[in-house]
Amino acid sequence: MQESIYSPAPKVSHVPKNAPNVIIILIDDVGPGLPDTFGGEIHTPALSRIASEGISYNRFHTTAMCSPTRGALLTGRNHHRISAGQIAELANDWDGYSGIQPKSSAMVAEVLKDYGYSTAAFGKWHNTPAEQTSAAGPFDYWPTGYGFEYFYGFLAGEASQYEPNLVRNIDVVHPPKTSGGHDYYHLSEDLADDAIGWMQNHKAFAPEKPYFIYWASGASHGPHQVPKEWIDKYKGKFDDGWDKYRERVFARQKAMGYIPQNAQLTPRPETMSSWDSIPESEKPFQRRLMEVFAGFTEHVDAQVGRMLDEVEREGDKDNTLILYIWGDNGSSAEGQNGSISELLAQNGIPTTTEQQIKVLDTLGGLDALGSPKVENMYHAGWAWAGSSPYKSTKLVAAHFGGTRNPMAVRWPAKIKADPTPRSQFLHVNDVVPTLYDVIGITPPRVVNGIPQDPFDGVSFASTFNDPKAKEVKHTQYFEIMGSRGIYHDGWFADTFGPRIPWVPGLPKGVLGPKGELLWNPDKDPWELYNLNEDWTQSNDLAAKMPEKLAAMKELFTMEFAKNQGFPVGGGLWVPVVRPDLRIAPPYSEWTFAGNMTRMPEFTAPALGNKENVVTVDAEIPANANGVLYALGAFSGGLALYVQDGVLSYEYNLFEMQRTHIRAKDKLPTGKVKIEVETRYAVKRPAGPLDVILKVNGQQVAQGQVPVSAPLMFTANDCLDIGTDLGSPVSLDYYEKAPFAFNGKIDQVHVKYLGTPAQQQEEKKETDGQIPDVD
Repeated sequence: MQESIYSPAPKVSHVPKNAPNVIIILIDDVGPGLPDTFGGEIHTPALSRIASEGISYNRFHTTAMCSPTRGALLTGRNHHRISAGQIAELANDWDGYSGIQPKSSAMVAEVLKDYGYSTAAFGKWHNTPAEQTSAAGPFDYWPTGYGFEYFYGFLAGEASQYEPNLVRNIDVVHPPKTSGGHDYYHLSEDLADDAIGWMQNHKAFAPEKPYFIYWASGASHGPHQVPKEWIDKYKGKFDDGWDKYRERVFARQKAMGYIPQNAQLTPRPETMSSWDSIPESEKPFQRRLMEVFAGFTEHVDAQVGRMLDEVEREGDKDNTLILYIWGDNGSSAEGQNGSISELLAQNGIPTTTEQQIKVLDTLGGLDALGSPKVENMYHAGWAWAGSSPYKSTKLVAAHFGGTRNPMAVRWPAKIKADPTPRSQFLHVNDVVPTLYDVIGITPPRVVNGIPQDPFDGVSFASTFNDPKAKEVKHTQYFEIMGSRGIYHDGWFADTFGPRIPWVPGLPKGVLGPKGELLWNPDKDPWELYNLNEDWTQSNDLAAKMPEKLAAMKELFTMEFAKNQGFPVGGGLWVPVVRPDLRIAPPYSEWTFAGNMTRMPEFTAPALGNKENVVTVDAEIPANANGVLYALGAFSGGLALYVQDGVLSYEYNLFEMQRTHIRAKDKLPTGKVKIEVETRYAVKRPAGPLDVILKVNGQQVAQGQVPVSAPLMFTANDCLDIGTDLGSPVSLDYYEKAPFAFNGKIDQVHVKYLGTPAQQQEEKKETDGQIPDVD
């Protein structure tokens, strides 16, 4: 060392000087007519804070659906280009719909991480292939595989706000018992708590590095759940219904200057109920559903406010660029006629509002709405009102009620506060190119050795300090499940598509009596609008300008082909045309250890809609109690459990129908073999199931489930063995949850009945009719 010269290598930084922290906030399933920031009637002080201290955009667009918007937002590419033409759970093998988002379109977190940013994501992800969401991975397409150094949230499209299935990085974790400084737990608060803790750690351990945070709430997607004190803030606020709400918001939006004075309020669709047509006996239920949603939505904005407080407390407000995106699509009409169990609609099971109110009365009446006991979602009329002043709702890519979402941006160091809304036509895929532009990063041509796809988005940084900046987005196509449109230089052409989100059941005219596809997109009627004169798509010019419409349709075809979108309506393949090809494990037999827990339903055996035998080898104590296995949640699922020594089985059809099958005598003690055999009584979607319980080879009970769940019980709950860790399936042990079994389970074996070939033929044996729960 005495003969050596110590010369430390200079510290190398790839981060441009004074690079800002970046926070993207994305709220779920909320339309432009909701926040009081922009004329709605839900209090959103955090959104107002960003807008008043920065700028806002009133012609910013999403894709009309969850996974596609999130993929486009984080990559800067169109959703079909990155194979996200449908939500992850309903992916298929068409190129643009596979649900596997390629590393050739690197997410912004990967690039920023390589440049020296710390990166973290919180909340709803919904961009991992559904079949890869178990603890076995693979993890390439989890957030940590896309450049996020830290992730805390849920991988699915929705979650219970009280009992979510959560992941930290690549580990399944249980939520804490409390959140937000309260004596109860709520997911929105937990996500804010964790983000604040991460920011504090970053400030302590790596203050010299800028950070990138993507915070995507589960709210206000269904289920709508929030403590009663938030709901009661809105008691009586919506008593006159969705039609009047829409009129008030429209007038306020104009008065605030958020929309032009010549904008027209679009009419209610003929297929949607008016408020006056709702029976008086049902109106208290419908009002309370909207009050719950409003409280839920204000509550999540309050959690954003807590994070803003932390940014300011740490002294980072000036050089933190915040993009607050109000909605990944328009308000959701998936609650259809209003529901206490939202997945009834996704499973295509018809019920009446009267039936739902009757069940709700057994759970505590209107006060139960918003609680853990229901997974309620409001009437589609409220979603339509929440997308004021535009036509349609989420899942309609043809109309701005599905795609036009407000955005507020704050960056005090570089953006001067300005109340003038920016009206340049923009798309969610423009965010990433804008970030690279303002940070000073040249988009890499190769990431991790993989050549990169071209960007579809363009930077809109020129609008930051010039509300009249020249428009940079000239062409943008839209498509979700056959609903489609094309923007080009002030014109918009579109066609609604075959599916009406707010109308229950399968789309009429799409399938024939034998399940054959009848819908021909070439025959869909198109509309044409001059957006420079028609803000809300009110004046259809298609009949007057056929040549212009033809040119726009041709442009759509070229853009759609360029982005691997064909076939048109490819996203309908699984949910409508071939539900038998939905994502499912490739196995027909499983052997589980007696302590296996938290296996996501999409990766678990389909115990509720496949013919199967479950064999449980267990040691039964004298005072046997507890869950042997449970799949799903209180909102829908099935469970096998022991209560005071008696073997019991419950099939919970979305709370609307609970089938209990119980043995007469207590289980013997010691080593016992328990079998549950499930077969279709009639093979059809949602057909009745015959269930037989056996103990040591002898039948001890049998019964029939009148209607089964054809698709799934839940989006985010799991299969647990020996306990019920999520939302408890059964009323019998609801107050005792997780009701862990007090004996020992050696193993659980599951086997589908019939040969693989017979299982593949099941669809051909169905008549396509889904029975009412009656």
